[in-house]
Amino acid sequence: MSASAEYAPPRIWSWTKPNGGRFANINRPVSGPTHEKDLPVGRHPLQLYSQGTPNGVKVTVMLEELLAAGHSGAEYDAWLIRISEGEQFGSGLVAVNPNCKIPVLVDRSGPNPIRVFESGAILLYLAEKFGAFLPTDGKRAECLSWLFWQVGSAPYLGGGFGHFYAYAPMKMEYPIDRFAMEKKRLLDVLDKRLASNEYLAGDIYTIADMAAWPWYAGLVKFGLYGAAEFLSVNEYKNVVRWVDAIYARPAVQRGRIVNRTRGEPSSQLHERHDASDFETKTEDKLATAK
Repeated sequence: MSASAEYAPPRIWSWTKPNGGRFANINRPVSGPTHEKDLPVGRHPLQLYSQGTPNGVKVTVMLEELLAAGHSGAEYDAWLIRISEGEQFGSGLVAVNPNCKIPVLVDRSGPNPIRVFESGAILLYLAEKFGAFLPTDGKRAECLSWLFWQVGSAPYLGGGFGHFYAYAPMKMEYPIDRFAMEKKRLLDVLDKRLASNEYLAGDIYTIADMAAWPWYAGLVKFGLYGAAEFLSVNEYKNVVRWVDAIYARPAVQRGRIVNRTRGEPSSQLHERHDASDFETKTEDKLATAK
């Protein structure tokens, strides 16, 4: 970039024009609702409002894993919130998440509804509620450390690397290089951990894996940002092994398609209100194949 084109920040920033890029229509410097819209409520104890982004997939994988493990109280309704259309700014959603993001969980199993927002917080809440996928021995601290490692590093992958590499209105060398460097460092951290451990907390599958898997599986296996070659992800052999091992779990395969709006129609289950919804999706897939 030439010196003449260099950006000089104003003394006081103000929002005077759209910033461009894929999500310019929903980006704004204030919080709160933009329109009135109540949230629907289904018949199950847990109500999830989400979309099948990596952060949303964390929670649907957790819920499907709980059900597979026999926790019937984890039955849930998953309602689709289309974030590209600004549905996260509806008054009902903002009432349960003042940060105006997905996913949001409302637990209606008790006398008073309990809201939980932020994907890492939802995983921890569910793990403690059902006593599952969170160690109770010395590995608990290890699990929580890796859970919050993922939560803390996610912005470098999504809003950082993903934004400037795939969504920004123009390609800029400095931010792409900066966030690519950080993304590869995080891949290296993960790869070295998995070189001597089957899962992040050790030899057991936990919420730490469920938190990290959607992001790294997206890069390694599912073409997230179209950046697999750019980041040379296949050189992280232990990450690839871990991604494939977790994807082999049927609950993960189910959780990945809930609230999903991209890809082949057979890989999308926009809303989930009963386990039989997956059977219908499978029947649709077979019919399409014929």
